[in-house]
Amino acid sequence: MTGGFAPSDIDTSRPHPARMYDFYLGGKDNYMVDRNAAREALRAAPELRATALANRAFLGRAVRFLVRDAGIRQIIDIGTGIPAAGNVHEVAQQVVPDVRVAYVDNDPIVHVHADALLTGTGATSIVLADLREPEAILSHPQIREMVDFSEPVGLLLVAILHFVTDAEDPWHIVATLRDALAPGSYLALSHATGDFRAEAAGRAAAVYEKATSTITLRSHGGVSAFLEGFEILDPGVVQLPLWRPDGRPPRDLSKILAYCGVGRKPAARAQ
Repeated sequence: MTGGFAPSDIDTSRPHPARMYDFYLGGKDNYMVDRNAAREALRAAPELRATALANRAFLGRAVRFLVRDAGIRQIIDIGTGIPAAGNVHEVAQQVVPDVRVAYVDNDPIVHVHADALLTGTGATSIVLADLREPEAILSHPQIREMVDFSEPVGLLLVAILHFVTDAEDPWHIVATLRDALAPGSYLALSHATGDFRAEAAGRAAAVYEKATSTITLRSHGGVSAFLEGFEILDPGVVQLPLWRPDGRPPRDLSKILAYCGVGRKPAARAQ
């Protein structure tokens, strides 16, 4: 394992969003501090569990679209989170077995779990890095070994950008990643919002003030701005269950506190 970190780097004194998300999904790779914070967030906004499950379902649909319909054969998933059923490489490689997947996360515990899961899978790797340093991700030796940036890439920023504050300029971060991608690449993202049940969403976001990363809720316009420079695919930037659903989406969408969307990077226009 190429972790580059010591056990002391793993902070179990404060909740971590990836481990809280694992709890929402029914996982067990979390600590008491994470469970307590997640329960507090759920008391503030019970909709969080439905949103987390809808987000996981969107991730699966987006990956299947990228591989099956868009012909993508290499994926970078930033903000991987704790491995759970339906991991990106599992979904992608069920469609095309040789799809390459590079996972990126800033939590050493995520790295440990993912590294153990990926043992022996040469088409998949895990890198310990932070979205806030996109240049470091793009230049990382494991990423460069796994991904050919002269060919289209599927970039996943699923439930991660809301952990980057406005002061950290997430739009510039996404633009940096976008500019490194070849034409024909895709960006799939999801993002928490306060556009629905604003008071509950705000209370839940406040719980994350005690975590290692805070949440910034953004409007439909703020989320859509991340797809600048991409051709946004139908049905646009929508609530999670509405993006190309496998069946009939739920009637009550007010419980889904997140948007999602997928865009394609077009070919450069001739001067």
